[in-house]
Amino acid sequence: LLICLRWDIIKLLHGTQFSTSSRCMTVMPAWVIDKYGSNDVLRFTKNASFPVIDYPNEVIVKVFAAGLNPIDVSMRGGYGAATMSMKRDPLNIKQSGNEFPLILGRDVSGVIMECGLDVKYFRERDEVWAAIPPWKQGSLAEFVVLSGNEISHKPKSLSHTEAAAIPYVATTAWSALVNTGGLSKDNCAKKRILILGGSGGVGTFAIQMLKAWGAHVTVTCSQNAEQFARELGVDHVVDYTAGPVEEPLSALEKFDLILDNVGGDTEGWAPSLLKPWTGAKFVTLVTPFIENTDRLGIADGMMKTATTVATRALKVIMAEQHRGPGQLAVIDGTMISAVYQKILKENVRPSVRDLKLKRTWVLQQDNDPKYTRRSTSECLRKKTKQNEGLECRSQSPDLSPIEMLWRDLNKAQTLQCG
Repeated sequence: LLICLRWDIIKLLHGTQFSTSSRCMTVMPAWVIDKYGSNDVLRFTKNASFPVIDYPNEVIVKVFAAGLNPIDVSMRGGYGAATMSMKRDPLNIKQSGNEFPLILGRDVSGVIMECGLDVKYFRERDEVWAAIPPWKQGSLAEFVVLSGNEISHKPKSLSHTEAAAIPYVATTAWSALVNTGGLSKDNCAKKRILILGGSGGVGTFAIQMLKAWGAHVTVTCSQNAEQFARELGVDHVVDYTAGPVEEPLSALEKFDLILDNVGGDTEGWAPSLLKPWTGAKFVTLVTPFIENTDRLGIADGMMKTATTVATRALKVIMAEQHRGPGQLAVIDGTMISAVYQKILKENVRPSVRDLKLKRTWVLQQDNDPKYTRRSTSECLRKKTKQNEGLECRSQSPDLSPIEMLWRDLNKAQTLQCG
């Protein structure tokens, strides 16, 4: 959910006209909260403190349009209070609650009214847009102060209202897909991407980026949002209101990357939908860090988060180790050539195809005649594409890792018994 507000409309609702000069102002109108809670903590005031340039690389922006994101709703209820307090006051000099009155709003589009001495790439009256960091005062005010590296020139093709709908969710989607997921327009073509929660702000921008780069995109969303998702170019939609999505997603071809906007129990089953042994990635936007620091404090929260993330990563790694494309072969009776050829045909060759090893793999055998005979090689080469390679090497028993280990165990046992 993203709500964009034009500041001139907000002013008209309150019947007030304001000066456009920032240098002679000490207060300004804004929506603020004085404590954390529900909607009733929001209040409109004409006497919010006017933002001040504290550093030479900062600018004051007159707000023409502002954007509300789900994080603003969460912050209104106290989400991230401990973490943001540490960011605002690293030395813990100020008293608790110094963030109030707090102004929400993470997106802004407007015009620069004043520049610090070190601002080089912007001038007064430049139209700019920005995603405001959550530890700073937000955009639900007539003016906001930002550093020069937090803003950029607004595209001329966009109105202020349109521009204020983009920065926060778009940069979040970009960070998840590019910085963390390693995707780009050069390597994304034909890759299979799954977006859990595809009809929200981040999901919709991720869809458009991925489709522009040529990816195949599957999303989960409600039935009401399916048409909207398909209009954005989605290739396949799974309706989460029809029941658990794990089963229908498991029936699909595996994915190269999963973007999780939902959280919850998805980390338990979603990694199994990734292509095995290909470097496929699971990227989640739901982190326990902020909740842990809110509940336990900074030090204990960081330790708890590190433990949680490490445990989850270990579970994923262990699950990955047990789900290769091969199958367990159980030998019932004597290991004869026909049985061995069946294993090669039903296990090794499909594994090579699934892993797309092409000519980069080697099958190493010992020198037992039933393994090195010509029929074994012919079995593996049969119906093999020309761009796939197979190299069968026999090896001396003296070089066999299993036989060497068995020999060392025998020696150790002999020495112990002696």
